[in-house]
Amino acid sequence: MLLKLVITAIVAAWSCATATSKENIREHASGIISKIQRADYEGDRAAIQRGYDDLKPFLEDKELASHIRYWRGFAQWRRAINGFNDSVDPKELEQNLKDALDEFKIAIEKDPAFVDAKVGIISCLGYLAFMNRKDQANAKELVGQIMSLVKEATDMAPDNPRLIWVRGPILWNTPLERGGGQDKAIENYQRGLEICSKIKASDDALEPSWGKPELMMSLAYSYLNKSAPDVNAAERNARSALEIVPCWHYVRDILLPQILAAKAKTK
Repeated sequence: MLLKLVITAIVAAWSCATATSKENIREHASGIISKIQRADYEGDRAAIQRGYDDLKPFLEDKELASHIRYWRGFAQWRRAINGFNDSVDPKELEQNLKDALDEFKIAIEKDPAFVDAKVGIISCLGYLAFMNRKDQANAKELVGQIMSLVKEATDMAPDNPRLIWVRGPILWNTPLERGGGQDKAIENYQRGLEICSKIKASDDALEPSWGKPELMMSLAYSYLNKSAPDVNAAERNARSALEIVPCWHYVRDILLPQILAAKAKTK
């Protein structure tokens, strides 16, 4: 009887220690992910890279592997996007995008239902198609991959705000006669915001829940750059995005000044 009680106590202590260890691992990884997201908004490419490197020790954790791969892909994806704003060497940006694709693809291998990893792939392929637009055969092949993935992801999660966000540029560049155009892109972003207002963001930092400020940013950009600009709507959306993310370098230091300059010209 005494031996049974001792064994039970040991098993209970081991289970408790294991649970605590897993909780600590998740908490540590979540902290790194939060730093990556902040560095992305701040335009700090070096800090994004550090976050990418800091997630490496978690790659072998079976429970977290798909999400760790996603966030490593996210880091390289956002390094590239920020690099476009800072005139970084295109070869480096292309490598960032390819590294991101590798991570997103592994995330999907580990979890085929992980729609957000498909979202990342769609966007990365879009940037690569843009960078290789002079190579029409390559660009056409990339666009084919994009449209196939868009269909897959839309069938799986049509109301995913991040999927709606990456579909915006596709609609913007699709001719009116094929169901696209500037107004369609704006309607798409507005629909994304409506969906964001109805869903609760996950409390789990490992689960992607970003998207609302990105949709506002894209609306601001779209209103500014459409054929008939609406600078007031552009400014309203840019400032709304900054209310959520005050440290957003691109919106605060690049996009909003462009909007205010355009607004000044209309007076």
